[in-house]
Amino acid sequence: MIRREQIPSVLDHPVLDEGGKKIGDVKHVFLDDMTGAPEWVSVKTGLFGGHESFVPIRDARVVEDHVEVPYSKGMVKDAPHVDVDNGGHLSEEEEHRLYDHYGIDWDVSWARADEPAGTGQGGWTHDEGMGADAATDMSTDTDRSGTAGTAGAMGTAGAAGADAGVRPGVGADDDAMTRSEERMHVGVERREAGRARLRKYVDTEEEEHTVPLRHEEARVVREPITDENLDAALSGPDIAEAEHEVVLHEERPVVETEAVPVERVRLTTEELTEQETVRGAVRKERIETGADEADEELGFAEDRAPDEDRGYGHS
Repeated sequence: MIRREQIPSVLDHPVLDEGGKKIGDVKHVFLDDMTGAPEWVSVKTGLFGGHESFVPIRDARVVEDHVEVPYSKGMVKDAPHVDVDNGGHLSEEEEHRLYDHYGIDWDVSWARADEPAGTGQGGWTHDEGMGADAATDMSTDTDRSGTAGTAGAMGTAGAAGADAGVRPGVGADDDAMTRSEERMHVGVERREAGRARLRKYVDTEEEEHTVPLRHEEARVVREPITDENLDAALSGPDIAEAEHEVVLHEERPVVETEAVPVERVRLTTEELTEQETVRGAVRKERIETGADEADEELGFAEDRAPDEDRGYGHS
């Protein structure tokens, strides 16, 4: 369980789930109205911490520079939404929904709050200065109402932070207040932007090649009779009809194709960096002074100008 004096070391520190995974950072600590003990923390979750989820810290513990809770990250992120800025308090209905989400028994929590560890006496229903009749009325009230009429087996949880008007570690009688503001933290996430693929298909192209082609033509050659060819000339009949045939040849183009590898093609990725401007709204607390006529006579009017120069002017 987190003690009240540990609140300054909890704010803005990481919260880890039951498996050691970071859930987010603590934004606010909410105190029980009846016991004054830390009861809930709101944890900034989401990509840019724009969402706050409520986590019970009765069974949480502070380990070095972080807080460990006995719940999973998914359970915390799926917790019912509660308006953190709604007056700095949880309503009875909101606290009931959170109890149900985390599987916490409302009546058991009431009994644990009324029985502080290490004492043989009752809890806040038997506090010193409270009469027996009052203690009886508080403990037997079926609505278990707090002093403000809001609900809570543990009393309505009030914010320990800027929304409650008092910072942890600063007493209610302190004459100074702390001004806070939200800081924007921009990160990046890697996601799938598209897909690229290689696809091979067959395309047919026309090609032209010029090749030399040979062919034979018939040509009549006349030779005079000589002593060399006289015998061949007298071998046939003296006078007769005859016919002689010669086979002519020619070349024709023959086309055939073969597949041969010509290159290797693959896909690679190249990482490029470009600049992108991100805009978002951040909240800032402003501190203004309110001085009546008596204050002005005492000189408080002159003190407002330096504050306004420092950015604490009217909002």
